[in-house]
Amino acid sequence: MKKKTQMLAEGGIAVALSLALSYLKIPLGVELGGFGGSVDFVMVPLIVFSVRWGFGWGMLAGFAFGTLKYFVANGVAVNWVSIIFDYSAAYAFVGLAGLLRGRYKHMVDAALIGCFARFVIHFISGVTVYAEYMPASFLGIERMTPALYSILYNGTYMLPNTLLAVLVCALLIPVMPKLPKVKA
Repeated sequence: MKKKTQMLAEGGIAVALSLALSYLKIPLGVELGGFGGSVDFVMVPLIVFSVRWGFGWGMLAGFAFGTLKYFVANGVAVNWVSIIFDYSAAYAFVGLAGLLRGRYKHMVDAALIGCFARFVIHFISGVTVYAEYMPASFLGIERMTPALYSILYNGTYMLPNTLLAVLVCALLIPVMPKLPKVKA
């Protein structure tokens, strides 16, 4: 029972911390002629939680955060499908960082896994949901495909977010083993 209580408490803290960090952001998407996207630290608590407790619980925490982020932190969506893709599913997939559960020396790899998984969901959303809203020109490129547009648009904010998450996770490597132990 103590293990489950510890996991639920850490999950709640990770979601709350990510939600608080979502207000400290550098918006990018609107300036690029799109719908959203920003640079922030929200993935770091989700990655840390996922590495401590595994991808299943990490995905659940990410799903909870993503859903809350849309409703509480001024989410931008064109329909309910984009809410699911760009918030609930995208952040749930950050939880795949938990594939490296307990491997604290591999926090950078975990961050790359979680960030790439989130990018894939945003890419799918861009190709399916947002293709009809694609501008005639983006970043000076005319007549691009929805796939290229989705890669470029989502890359404009996911690449800096990934670099930020990797950097912070690298800095956390020495601290991770000092956290309270997770009983298997």
